Amino acid sequence: MGALENKVAIVTGASAGIGRATARLFAKEGATVVVAARRESELGVLVDAIQEEGGQALAVAGDVGDEHFARKLVDETLARFGQLDVAFNNAGILGAMGPVPEMSLAEWDQVITTNLTSAFLAAKYQLPAMGSAGGGSLIFTSTFVGYSAGMPGMAAYAASKAGLIGLTQVLACEYGPHNIRVNALLPGGTDTAAAREFANTPEALAFVANLHAMKRTAKPEEIAQSALYLASDASSFTTGSALLVDGGVSINRV
Repeated sequence: MGALENKVAIVTGASAGIGRATARLFAKEGATVVVAARRESELGVLVDAIQEEGGQALAVAGDVGDEHFARKLVDETLARFGQLDVAFNNAGILGAMGPVPEMSLAEWDQVITTNLTSAFLAAKYQLPAMGSAGGGSLIFTSTFVGYSAGMPGMAAYAASKAGLIGLTQVLACEYGPHNIRVNALLPGGTDTAAAREFANTPEALAFVANLHAMKRTAKPEEIAQSALYLASDASSFTTGSALLVDGGVSINRV
């Protein structure tokens, strides 16, 4: 029996990378998965892959920073499957890079909306649905950047992702009595298309790998395993946490 048997889970940012790997893992562990992202065609490919592996999935395409979509995602989940037990709010962007004086307000707002405001909107509609189901697990993808390390040129990204940790802690306190756990997952460097935008040469990739105590970056499937831990009953007494899954980048100094 899978760790998420008879559970219904939303996974955002599911068209690639950590979200895609997590959606497939959740489905293998028995969850019915509702996958969300902006790219409808990639979601269709993912749903086909999950169904070919014997799982059940539904694709809902849209922008997580849009309140109408946040509500629609939950409404369609409940209409189709009748409950919501897990939500892995993973969608995010790196956004504009560079010194703050050179960043436009529009660039700042885009990152904050996509990475942080989207989490507020997700929680606004997901938490009542979980409460109706008797409880659940709400997970946000944050990062070590802005938590255990500062990296030049990443002000908007760091601020948005650090904000998720504060949101996580407050929601964990508010909804603990309702049997809803809220946690943040903090990956280190992970081999995704988005990460390769940041490090796009062999030299840059080697530099990023060397930042980690393990001298490598993660595969998306490795981060998915930690998302599964937070989603499942294995973490039944874990809430309000900022879970570092970072290959030791936070403590490495060599």
